Amino acid sequence: MMEDDHSSHPDLFMFLASTAHDMKNSVSVLSGTLESLLGKADPAMQEAVPQMAHMLYQTKRLNDNLIQLLALYKQVGTPAYPFEVQPQEVGQLVQQVISAERVLLQSKGIQLALDVDPQQIWYFDEDLIIGLLCHALNNAINYTQDKIRLAIAEEDGYLVLRVEDNGRGYPPAMLAAGQAMLSGQRSGVNFRTNSTGLGLFFASEVARMHRAHGRTGSVSLENGGAYGGGCFILRLP
Repeated sequence: MMEDDHSSHPDLFMFLASTAHDMKNSVSVLSGTLESLLGKADPAMQEAVPQMAHMLYQTKRLNDNLIQLLALYKQVGTPAYPFEVQPQEVGQLVQQVISAERVLLQSKGIQLALDVDPQQIWYFDEDLIIGLLCHALNNAINYTQDKIRLAIAEEDGYLVLRVEDNGRGYPPAMLAAGQAMLSGQRSGVNFRTNSTGLGLFFASEVARMHRAHGRTGSVSLENGGAYGGGCFILRLP
């Protein structure tokens, strides 16, 4: 999946992977606790809900990054991190994504619109695609005003999954990074925006692992869509 230099410093890489795994477990506990508190919030806690919702967003974001780092370290597609493409029902995929994001959406008062055929069947790795969609939704939750749209449909032999929001849209630098990923290039760390490009790189790698009939999956970013904001687009052959 990616060039590997684990053999040159095996102890260091194992230590980093173990540390990332422990951090992920701790963050997962924090995320679960916050979701539980938000789900049971009574009127006396309403003033704290916005701050708690922001904390939940940040813990989900950190957890996503740690999962992606571990997946890249273990090299998705190898026995250590198997890649399993199976026929999946789109409706089941969507329900799992909604379940993972429901509390955060509700606590932030964000409306999620669905445009999907729940009975449609497609071939993909369910766990990885759920992870990509949840990560895209987390980003949209942070940047939208109050609406997000998840649309899934077949177009020209691809299953096209779109996460759209009604925020300001992606800045030019992010769109350029998305185009670089689409062409197989890697973007560097942007210290001004605190962006490593990890999520986009991971999504691009996972998309390219999905191949069928001589076609390869891809990821792209654009502005516009149904709400005029940012659009994350995943295409699976």
